[in-house]
Amino acid sequence: MRGGGESKGVRCGRDRLRAERVRFGTTFLCAGSVTGMSDELPGFPYHPDPLATGAVVASGTTCVCCGRARGFTYAGPVYAVEELSYLLCPWCIADGSAAAKYGAHFIGDPIGDDVPLEVVMSVGACTPGFSSWQDPQWFFHCGDGAAFMGAVGAAELVAFPDAREELRSEADAWGWSAEAVESYLGALDKDSQPTGYLFMCRTCGRYMAYADST
Repeated sequence: MRGGGESKGVRCGRDRLRAERVRFGTTFLCAGSVTGMSDELPGFPYHPDPLATGAVVASGTTCVCCGRARGFTYAGPVYAVEELSYLLCPWCIADGSAAAKYGAHFIGDPIGDDVPLEVVMSVGACTPGFSSWQDPQWFFHCGDGAAFMGAVGAAELVAFPDAREELRSEADAWGWSAEAVESYLGALDKDSQPTGYLFMCRTCGRYMAYADST
């Protein structure tokens, strides 16, 4: 667990998410859902710019869920029984249809605040995830999902001191020396490893981050 104390409400991981999806069924409250979607990309409150983060890419692929080729495809992780990588369009994620049809979710393990499991499920069912060196994680804060802002390195973190301090505290907890911690923070690279992953709380505006590598 990274980036803060794990709480009872989110200590579930992907196995529990799958189990609860069976129990609750396939109806999700998708914050990113809109009606009458055009070929303009849908909005994702918990992942504001999936094109910039690389979670959505231009593609002529036909979506296996809706059967349409709409110019973009989802390039992030899909947690489902079927292999769906690069086969789903952003619209079928936003409206929850891909999650409902395939029993899928798209975000990594939840970490952070205690929130209702239904909130975790709704974010996970209707939000594009992101690829990381290891299994990705997703912050929850102030009773809601945080917004993923993208991969960051040492240079980018200068603008986000709160997130940098969180990463420093994380490394301190590993028992590293102060010199080793600072060396690690200085080595963070958004395009190589180790990499930081930046989130922002949608309620209080706090920035949070965790880092990983192979």
